[in-house]
Amino acid sequence: MPARGSARLTTALVTAAATLALGLAVGARPLARAADDSVKVASKPEVGSYLTDAAGRTLYLFKKDTQGKSACAGDCVTLWPIFFRERVQPAAGTKSTDFGTITRQDGKKQTTYKGLPLYYFSGDHAPSDTKGQGFKDLWVVASP
Repeated sequence: MPARGSARLTTALVTAAATLALGLAVGARPLARAADDSVKVASKPEVGSYLTDAAGRTLYLFKKDTQGKSACAGDCVTLWPIFFRERVQPAAGTKSTDFGTITRQDGKKQTTYKGLPLYYFSGDHAPSDTKGQGFKDLWVVASP
């Protein structure tokens, strides 16, 4: 005969598994991701209008990239992490058709803006930082 505590634990685990299965069956999305799909437009006098993620982190373009292809790999991705969202809710001034997805050579997915891959800059530490603007004359904020 199982111990009383063991029976409670089993009941709790079964309840949690059933709740998770029900959520997956009806297509529920995690609440924390709901606002993550937004791309916003911000503006600063020194860079003009530029794209940010939902948290206000600046999005960048790499001048060596070409339509549908990223040229940033290896150590580059450490300094310039890729931006990826399964879908994007565009801000005013942009259209949903401006955003797409590529599969990089490393197999990871990356969101594009007008065909060009989007990145963060690891040197930006606060929302609205644009420290990557003009980096080595190869990086620019993504402008709408």
